[in-house]
Amino acid sequence: MARDLEVAIVFADVVGSTQLYDKFGDTKASETVAACLDIMKDATQQFSGTVIKTIGDEVMSTFSTVDEAMRASVVMQTRISAETRREESIPVSIRIGCHFGPVVQEQNDIFGAAVHTANRMTSQAKARQIVISGETVKKMSPELRKQTRQIDVATVRGRLDEVALYELLWNPEEATSMLPTIEWENKERNVSKLLLSFRDSTVELSDQLKSVTIGRADDNDLVVKGNLISRIHAKVEMRRGKFVLVDQSTNGTFLQNVQGEETFVRRDSAELLGEGTIGLGRAEAPGASLAIHYKALS
Repeated sequence: MARDLEVAIVFADVVGSTQLYDKFGDTKASETVAACLDIMKDATQQFSGTVIKTIGDEVMSTFSTVDEAMRASVVMQTRISAETRREESIPVSIRIGCHFGPVVQEQNDIFGAAVHTANRMTSQAKARQIVISGETVKKMSPELRKQTRQIDVATVRGRLDEVALYELLWNPEEATSMLPTIEWENKERNVSKLLLSFRDSTVELSDQLKSVTIGRADDNDLVVKGNLISRIHAKVEMRRGKFVLVDQSTNGTFLQNVQGEETFVRRDSAELLGEGTIGLGRAEAPGASLAIHYKALS
């Protein structure tokens, strides 16, 4: 039977696990990833959380309170950072995202917009970061709230408003040298819309539509089929008057501007400037059958 709950949702994943396998081999890399997953699970249980599922190199957990979620996240980062410093260990780091909100629990899984927002926080986090939404920060204790700072804003699929991104500074040295919170509101807009064109389809990003997904699954805003293309391969978002491509794929995304300059993005983001082409999983020349054309307009 489905149940409605309000929980803190945490996603924690190993950064660059594919490169670990390429550099250190399957045995050593799989042992390292497994050790990270064990630390994530142990920290979840230590602070009364529930491990919902493990997805490859990622653990998804829930907690009754934001403070428990944050303390578990700090333990994850601290322990994995300490393990990396051991002489026989290979370098590894994790990134963590968290959002507090309503979910629907069915059997051993949870669903809802809050889950997507929590996952979005993780995709915005860099190695060794804990990123949480502004709404979640409000539910922290005053003590923990002092260790946060706003670092950006982002759009989330299914939401019209932008979500404030905060970082929890878990390292004591960083926490004692915090910078003031940056004001992110009312930034001057550089461009007003972006056109994404693939064959006979065109999607326009603007204030009315701030985020679109691209991939081979039929429920994407722009559907592109190909052997190297992930189900949800990438997102393009409007952030403070800039358009940013966020890669979420296995094989990465290739950008080429009209000057012929190429940029490769994998599990990272890049700004779309001017005009050019996007290739999913491989570089695509302008006019190629799987090339996506982009054009930013003032």
